[in-house]
Amino acid sequence: MSDRKEFRDLATPEAAREAIASLDLAPEPETVPLGEARGRVLAERIDAAIDVPGFDRASMDGYAVRAEDTFGADEVDPAELDLVGAVHAGAAPEVTVAPGSCAEISTGAVMPEGADAVVMVERTDELSATGEGNAEEGSDRIAVRTAVAPGDHVMSAGADIAAGARALGPGTRLTPREIGLLSALGVDEVPVEGKPRVGIVSTGDELVRPGEDLDPSRGEIYDVNSTTIAAGVEEAGGEPVLYPHAGDDYDEMERLLRRAADECDLVLSSGSTSASAVDVIYRVIEERGELLLHGVAVKPGKPMLVGRLDRGGSEAAAEGDGDGAAPRTDESAYIGLPGYPVSALTIFRTFVAPAIREAAGQPEPATATVEGRMAVGERYGEGRMRLMPVGLLDLTDDDLPLVYPVDKGSGATTSLVEADGVVAVDPDTEYLDRGETVSVQLFSPDVRPPSLLGVGEDDPALNRLLDRLENPRYLPVGSREGLRRLRDGVPDVAVVAGPTDREVETVDLGGWTREWGLVVPAGNPADVTGLGSVVDRDLRFVNRPTDSGLRRSLDDALDALADERETSRSALTESVAGYELTVRAFESPARKVIAGDADVGVGLRETAKRLDCGFVSLGEQSVVVRAAPDRTDRDAVAELAAALDGPADLLDGLAGYSRNSRNEP
Repeated sequence: MSDRKEFRDLATPEAAREAIASLDLAPEPETVPLGEARGRVLAERIDAAIDVPGFDRASMDGYAVRAEDTFGADEVDPAELDLVGAVHAGAAPEVTVAPGSCAEISTGAVMPEGADAVVMVERTDELSATGEGNAEEGSDRIAVRTAVAPGDHVMSAGADIAAGARALGPGTRLTPREIGLLSALGVDEVPVEGKPRVGIVSTGDELVRPGEDLDPSRGEIYDVNSTTIAAGVEEAGGEPVLYPHAGDDYDEMERLLRRAADECDLVLSSGSTSASAVDVIYRVIEERGELLLHGVAVKPGKPMLVGRLDRGGSEAAAEGDGDGAAPRTDESAYIGLPGYPVSALTIFRTFVAPAIREAAGQPEPATATVEGRMAVGERYGEGRMRLMPVGLLDLTDDDLPLVYPVDKGSGATTSLVEADGVVAVDPDTEYLDRGETVSVQLFSPDVRPPSLLGVGEDDPALNRLLDRLENPRYLPVGSREGLRRLRDGVPDVAVVAGPTDREVETVDLGGWTREWGLVVPAGNPADVTGLGSVVDRDLRFVNRPTDSGLRRSLDDALDALADERETSRSALTESVAGYELTVRAFESPARKVIAGDADVGVGLRETAKRLDCGFVSLGEQSVVVRAAPDRTDRDAVAELAAALDGPADLLDGLAGYSRNSRNEP
């Protein structure tokens, strides 16, 4: 009998937010040195303890005067004053300005006794002993060629901020501007809202920390969620604390979760939240705390957990939290995220990050949401909120950016960088029309949409080309799918390899040719001579998907061989062991051969050379960069075309590659 626990009734997204809002994530305020306060939020008001400036000071170089001595002075009839000395910034005045006199003064210097204004040096002349201008050095009389009023060019004490005045209020985010003001007030430490400590525990027997050895044969994968969620916690204003990942063992899971609860304000786990026999987190929460919610009507992210964990039961709690604080004995908040990276980040961004920001006193980023228009229609009808990963493409400054779905499935880690945010699709919405305005919740306020969007074939020369562009995004969906997307009006360009049946109006920007064929182990131990060897002998083969240009060229070559033998291509492919076994990238078949999982794979001479494999050539294949006709005037497309026509070193060192001449439209 299975002990699988089915999901309870799925909660609405609103109920999930309410459950999270009921958790207490906020730490106690703390005091930090001013030098460490940037980005923190003031926990209480700060009043000025001193005047700033603390004295009347000159706001420019010139002469400190009694204003009444300059009344009526002008260029024709200047006022002549006795020079009694000089006052410099950082020094106490040693002179007094009596009626009919003045003192030289530097910007920022203390106004001397008797003076109430400053005449800028440009409106004065030094006088000679005879009263004429252009005096020798050491003159003791000054001609003032303008009148000034009391207070002119003088910053009075407290003019910036006066003692007792409200300097900054609680909730103020401390930027360099505020830190400058606090410095002027002589403040060396400030009370700030505490950063919520967020413990992060990734779960699953298959997880391996980045940097450690990975064994794919055991189904091991690198732990993506710990570092991804930690970055999100820090961005939201929290302090991430990473714990060792836990296997699917109840005792180990309980130990780690209780330790994290004792040391942190919030515990986040990822994985082990779905309803399966090996998932045990919900049992730990129910037995060692309180489970508030299990399952949310949202896609992706249905298996979300919300609850509380009792503190005080771990060894860490008995000994204190490691930083001298007393043992905690209350509760820690707990949220369980899905295991797939895209689902985990989406749920974190939508439900958890706002709660961390609120606990840290951080405001919602002003640029966290943008409006856009759907590039394609999208159908959906599952009756629960969908958080649809999307990419953005800005076409002009005057129009809304294009929004296109990026959906490789929740398990596809590359969606993290191919998507810029999510569109929340209401459960009652069955279809989004092309051109419909949607609101995109960015994964981060730092998201920068690409300057150019390309799709199509993957290729080593293309990788070099993209490196020469500023902020491009390229989706290796294959030649056929790339042309389809270009026809539908989403990308700027499609990179197409080999022949294609799709008739799409495009502008050829240029390209290259590459040698393709069969990749075999070094030394070609099976003595493969061509396609006939693959068809006639019991060799394990690995192919590329049908959208790939290499696959189309291979099928055309099989058609030609079938004609020679007066049979059909299907008859030939039935005898090829592994013809239907496909792998995604241009290097993947060669890596299968190297690993011993196949005897022969379709690939490129360049790949065979780079990976020290044998190679049997089957011909050359053209690779062409095709632009949408209505995008050729975009700066990013022009930059791409210039890079294609640029230095001849694009193909240097790539075996089997040569440049095509550009085809003008």
